[in-house]
Amino acid sequence: VQLQASGGGLVRAGESLRLSCVASGNIFFLATMSWYRQAPGKQRELVATHTRGDSIDYADSVKGRFTISRDNAKNTMYLQMNSLKSEDTAVYYCNADFPNRRNYWGQGTQVTVSS
Repeated sequence: VQLQASGGGLVRAGESLRLSCVASGNIFFLATMSWYRQAPGKQRELVATHTRGDSIDYADSVKGRFTISRDNAKNTMYLQMNSLKSEDTAVYYCNADFPNRRNYWGQGTQVTVSS
């Protein structure tokens, strides 16, 4: 499985971005899909998760501002990011975790929020 993340960019605080993650193959629907991010000098952190059973969870820092979704027909996961803050600046990675314990990462997309 290959994951391709896109949609990052440079925005001002308060603006929005929508990230996408497209998966290859035909088993996307089996995966728990997640977004992670890593800011300079910090550890990678979990941002949001969408299980194959449609259970969703968010990091406290993004609750109420970010929305994770997925379209299994398009093998695509999204992250709608609203009311962006400077502290959201990071490289965002998509992750696919399968029941057979195989785990895959996308290449990352840079999000920069200017204050």
